[in-house]
Amino acid sequence: MSRQSFIKGAFILIIAGLITRILGFINKIVVARIMGSEGVGLYMMAVPTLLLIITLTQLGLPVAISKLVAEADTDNDRARIKRILVVSLSITGVLSIIFTILMIIGAPLISQTLLTDSRAFYPLIAISPIVPVVAISAVLRGYFQGLQNMKPTAISQVIEQVVRIALVATFTTAFLPYGIEFAAAGAMFSVVLGELASLIFMITMFKQKKRFRMRKRFFVYAKEGKNTLNDLLSIALPTTGSRLIGSVSYFFEPIVVAQSLALAGVATAVATSQYGELSGYVIPMLLLPTFITHSLSVSLVPAISEASHQNNYGLIHHRLAQALRLALVAGGGSVVVLYVFAEPIMELVYHAPTVAVYLKIMAPFSIFLFFQSPLQASLQALGLAKAAMINSFIGAFVKIAAIFALASRPELGIMGAALAIVIGFLLVTFLHFATVVKAISFTLNIREILKVVGAIVVTGTVSFWIWEKQLFATSLLMNTISSLLVAGIIYFTLIIILGLIKKEELSRIPLINRWFN
Repeated sequence: MSRQSFIKGAFILIIAGLITRILGFINKIVVARIMGSEGVGLYMMAVPTLLLIITLTQLGLPVAISKLVAEADTDNDRARIKRILVVSLSITGVLSIIFTILMIIGAPLISQTLLTDSRAFYPLIAISPIVPVVAISAVLRGYFQGLQNMKPTAISQVIEQVVRIALVATFTTAFLPYGIEFAAAGAMFSVVLGELASLIFMITMFKQKKRFRMRKRFFVYAKEGKNTLNDLLSIALPTTGSRLIGSVSYFFEPIVVAQSLALAGVATAVATSQYGELSGYVIPMLLLPTFITHSLSVSLVPAISEASHQNNYGLIHHRLAQALRLALVAGGGSVVVLYVFAEPIMELVYHAPTVAVYLKIMAPFSIFLFFQSPLQASLQALGLAKAAMINSFIGAFVKIAAIFALASRPELGIMGAALAIVIGFLLVTFLHFATVVKAISFTLNIREILKVVGAIVVTGTVSFWIWEKQLFATSLLMNTISSLLVAGIIYFTLIIILGLIKKEELSRIPLINRWFN
């Protein structure tokens, strides 16, 4: 089994994440251009329900599998690894069947009563077959990640997006003549087929790489897996609690936004369109760069679990500090791009420059999102998933309450929802950090933070000047691309000069490592 170091594994996932985010972004552009903001609104209304069902089905097992497999692999205990897989597949298999049926039966109630738009019924039905597919894929990804082999996860993510983007334009265009709701359903069905292609690849890789016969005595392992089940659930249930809270919050978000905007005097069709702009245009743009910290977090769980299993607290501190420094560097670059170039980006991507005002307000705070994922991964790896769950609950509760309080005010409207979302992720990040500090006496490197802030200020100032002077004003597209390229070069140069990316880290990255060895 090919095993990678923390940095190498994270880099593989970052490259895959970059490719999948770009492809996913193209997918969103295609959907937005074909269906418009109202169609995107219907599409996005179905997504929170899907995420809620998937969270319930997976039961937090992927993180638990990754942690336990990492520990078992450290002890070279293959029998325990097999028991972990058998029990996990048994649980997710049963739950996926139950929740798929419930999703189909509940679709009319959810669309008509809760989402206040009966047209959301069709996307909900179209997406329902994805539940068992994603459930099995998640178990296999947890297995490979626990072995610190990130390539299968990386490749499967790319396959999923390639298949989805190859089909989405075809399905949405074919169904659009029947109505926006059918076009949204077509877009959802392309997601199902993309995930199915990804699962087929994961199963193929598993059969090639496994070191034991999976079907041999499968039911015996399942019946004798009580202790394994307890170990899994001790990590999985609090992890699921965190994700369930996030999914429930996301599920209620469009409902609370719709009801709040109605109180503010906004018509249903306009409210759907505005929510489509915020959730379909602005939030994806805000989250686009966070694939970097998600990749770091996936690698961080088995890496810290292994160190914790060996009681190596020095290594835990080193890996967490490393992840947070890289997250800060990535977040700093993201803030500059999204704040300075908000209007041209929204104009070029969505033909919606007026929506840029939401992005400019939310962008400076987005740097805290880059910290949140590694901090949560660390808590899960250290066996503090319950604390992470409580933090997530507090953040979700405050966010939903803030949406209702702010979005229902006529002078704020949808801007109130944007501000409430910012309040929510800021609070969760601060709570996660406080929990980590209490658990392992972790401290941030203030000098590194000041260096990144300096790089942000210098790059942002120069980028704004370049944009204002229109130095590359052949066209909006060329001016934006050229300005972004210059900004990227300035920021990366400053990061290297300031020593925020270490030579030993670059030496572990494939393709460029030969220049640093």
